Amino acid sequence: MPIRVNLDVMLARRKIRAKQLAEQIGLSETQLSMLRTEKVRGIRFDTLAKICLVLDCKPADILDYDVDTADLHTDEED
Repeated sequence: MPIRVNLDVMLARRKIRAKQLAEQIGLSETQLSMLRTEKVRGIRFDTLAKICLVLDCKPADILDYDVDTADLHTDEED
């Protein structure tokens, strides 16, 4: 997947533990762990907004994109 989650980097920069972030944004530690390890297929905008508020950052500080032309093709086209 060309979207990378750099949440651990921001947690380290802000010196906040994942457990603290999970508590502050109302997410379980398991859900946050799955996001941190890129085992999710999406994230709700309200969850992303809460993360950004607590970490005082922008979505681009947490998410990165690697260009992949395959993103233009759907499974239906194959």
